Amino acid sequence: MPSSSRGKFVELANKRVNGAIKTIRLIGNLSNRSNYSYTESDVEKVFAALRRELRAAERRFRSTGKGESSVFQLE
Repeated sequence: MPSSSRGKFVELANKRVNGAIKTIRLIGNLSNRSNYSYTESDVEKVFAALRRELRAAERRFRSTGKGESSVFQLE
């Protein structure tokens, strides 16, 4: 069964990582100041949240513990 679970991991990792990359590119589109208004504080909050979640995901791969779940929201 290891090859089956490996195949499933590869399939899902490819799909999810590509989906995350696509979504990150869409976040980058928010930088267009002719369409959106934002502050430097907003930008820092967005990227701090992304960095935090990426670190949490990496920690889950490196340990047996579960990661924390959080929801991002600008005030």
